[in-house]
Amino acid sequence: MNFRLTATIVSAALFAGAVTAGAEELRLSHQWSTADVRHQVAQIVADEVAAANVDLEIKIFPSKSLFKPREQYKPLSRGQLDMTVFPLSYAGGQQPAYNLTLMPGLVKNHDHAARLNESDFMGKIEEIMAGDDVMVLVHGYLAGGFVGKDKCITSPEDVQGQQTRAAGKAFEQMLAGAGASIASMASSEIYNAMQTGVLTAANTSSSSFVSYRIYEQVACYTPASDFALWFMYQPLMMNKSTFEGLNAEQQAALLAAAEKAEAFYLEEAKKQDAASAEVFAENGVEIAAMSREEFDAWRALAQETSYKAFVTDTPGGQELLDLALSVE
Repeated sequence: MNFRLTATIVSAALFAGAVTAGAEELRLSHQWSTADVRHQVAQIVADEVAAANVDLEIKIFPSKSLFKPREQYKPLSRGQLDMTVFPLSYAGGQQPAYNLTLMPGLVKNHDHAARLNESDFMGKIEEIMAGDDVMVLVHGYLAGGFVGKDKCITSPEDVQGQQTRAAGKAFEQMLAGAGASIASMASSEIYNAMQTGVLTAANTSSSSFVSYRIYEQVACYTPASDFALWFMYQPLMMNKSTFEGLNAEQQAALLAAAEKAEAFYLEEAKKQDAASAEVFAENGVEIAAMSREEFDAWRALAQETSYKAFVTDTPGGQELLDLALSVE
């Protein structure tokens, strides 16, 4: 086949793929390994859609193989990517309202997170997404906790004077308000920073605490349990026009798959927190628990620091914050 003919066929195929909005194959991108719960959520959706036999295939690109971790929202909104599992606060630069999905004390526990997902607050977040041609298929929050090199951290007083790493700008604002010195770094750098004395405390996700073996460097771990501060919204999203371009059977298959994946996501998120506590305990680390009173003290501090900054920086921020806080 000559080059010009080949180029013509390729161009036609690309054009056909664009106008049908990926009706036969959808591309799903995420940053995690295939062992991660977020990949498993994506795989459930892909497997269920395949089993529905509706002429629709979802091809997953894990481990940031298609787009960089923080650079997936724009391609999704432009229709250059069909689906992603993505921490929504990563797109807070494009939509400041999304910063509320990684805000200290806004979510108490996983059951509370599930209620938030069905609330008017999430409805407003989804309205903003729709303006970017994005929709949610699978809601999901993952939780995290605190570690202390020398002591347990459950209340604001416990971080005073400590060199602390926080997961996210809002957490840095709150911890600084409690008297901590903040050292910004990736979660992958916590181990060495603890080992060399750069850090005496840290805050990140349950899975990161385990995968980076932080239990080797700390005396106490406060995992997410009945009360926790760190919850990060990490949904499986889809380009809205791509979804609307599918036929009714394909849409129904995707929605049914998403419902199954969401139930799995919630249960696995709870398991990750419990499993992380077991790993730390097995390695001789003291396990602490945050009380309701301590949670309320953190939230009161967040009101004066993180929440205040969010409202100042975000158009309509007070309304969004009030909607989130109204969910019991």
